[in-house]
Amino acid sequence: MRLASKQNRKRVPVIGIIAALLMLGLTAPAAQATSERNCECATPSIDRLQQWIASGEGTTVPATGSLLVREGKRYAAKVEFLNVEWHVVVVWLANQFEAQADLGKSRGFWMTYSATDDLYVQLRPASHWSGGDKWLTLVPSTGGKLVRKFFSFSPKAWTTLPELGTPSYSFASALREARGFVFVGKTPNKLDFRGLSIDGYQPPCL
Repeated sequence: MRLASKQNRKRVPVIGIIAALLMLGLTAPAAQATSERNCECATPSIDRLQQWIASGEGTTVPATGSLLVREGKRYAAKVEFLNVEWHVVVVWLANQFEAQADLGKSRGFWMTYSATDDLYVQLRPASHWSGGDKWLTLVPSTGGKLVRKFFSFSPKAWTTLPELGTPSYSFASALREARGFVFVGKTPNKLDFRGLSIDGYQPPCL
């Protein structure tokens, strides 16, 4: 009887450890799933960016409105540029036109996308939103393949196009009052955006 009692006492900690491990196995996936849900907004978004808009400038599909479409458990922003003319797609960095973001300390952004031809992304500040004379950087063609690429906010990586004009303000000032990214291209192109995360900045969900 004493031997049985000792064996039972030895088994209790082992059973407790197994039970704890089983509980961790059951709760960890649920916690992870909750975390994944919280990283996006309640309405369609890509990395918490809710406003991906065809502006109506240039012939695009869709012509106007949101580019966001369901892609599995997440969303993608898809648009097609049709003609040899300037096309414009807008992303509001704080999810509303009147807002802006201070990206002065950000190193840059990661973007997951596919493109069948080259295009550009402009950084448009709140104080100089309108017009084509903006600081921009090349978004190279991926040949239609989905890639993830880092775009630096180093001033050396940003330039201007004579056809669109030269901005009257510095790139550093544009970073401090960034209202949106504007994707522009002059050639037919099929674009698919799956991710756009900015170093040191989290867009507010609306």
